[in-house]
Amino acid sequence: MSYWPVAIFAPDSRVYVDLMRVHVVSDVHGAADALATAGDGADMLICLGDMLLFLDYADHTQGIFAELYGAEHAREYIGLRTARRFDEARRLTAGIADRLAAERGMDLRTLTEEAVRRQYAALFGALAEPAYLTYGNVDLPRMWPGYLKPGHHVIDGGRAEVGGVTFGFAGSGLISPYRTPNEITEEEFAAKLDALGPVDVICTHIPPSVPDLLFDVQARRMETGSAALLETIRRVQPRYALFGHVHNPLARRVRVGRTECVNVGHFRAARVPYVVDL
Repeated sequence: MSYWPVAIFAPDSRVYVDLMRVHVVSDVHGAADALATAGDGADMLICLGDMLLFLDYADHTQGIFAELYGAEHAREYIGLRTARRFDEARRLTAGIADRLAAERGMDLRTLTEEAVRRQYAALFGALAEPAYLTYGNVDLPRMWPGYLKPGHHVIDGGRAEVGGVTFGFAGSGLISPYRTPNEITEEEFAAKLDALGPVDVICTHIPPSVPDLLFDVQARRMETGSAALLETIRRVQPRYALFGHVHNPLARRVRVGRTECVNVGHFRAARVPYVVDL
């Protein structure tokens, strides 16, 4: 992989520039096989989080939940969450967890961490070097260091300059009724954004708070977006704001001033990265 554009001066005095090709993935959700080729042909590979697959709404037999609780319980749990009956969903898992602990002689936290470690070993093993990463709402940041390769650069509330382009990264999800593992307050997220300063590209997992970017047409619900991110985009006016989180958005691209706000897609389903030339 190359890291910076090359200017070529032609005899007619015009300047031609080889653009930097950037591949971006988000919402990997366990797709280690596809992740292995996501950086092919790219000058830069970015991952916007949600590496783990806890629960697969499209296939209730897949994911850590089904592995631990069984596919039929996963189907029931998905139904409760889809109906937004969150208290019932939590009671369901609590009851199953108690039975599992008694049967296996091991608490649910230990069983879950073992499953997470297996997924992370496969995912980070497949992820090419170099790669620039930030966290999603279903990631466990405390566990990442054990699986990172030397060329994996994790940035959360910071910047990286690659090929003359300045990228700002702010990870995590926002607090929601779903209580996913890595959620923070809007104020905490705003502090990360404030630390970025002027950048050419803002990279987050969570979208800005624009209704067309937040409505999932398949799930038929509004997902969580960030008002602080929208305000940062309006103030900084980067060339791009890149994000994921919403798997099937009503709109994948929205312009805010001069900024192209782009949902890079649900990588587990698409299995190909979003490609942008900078």
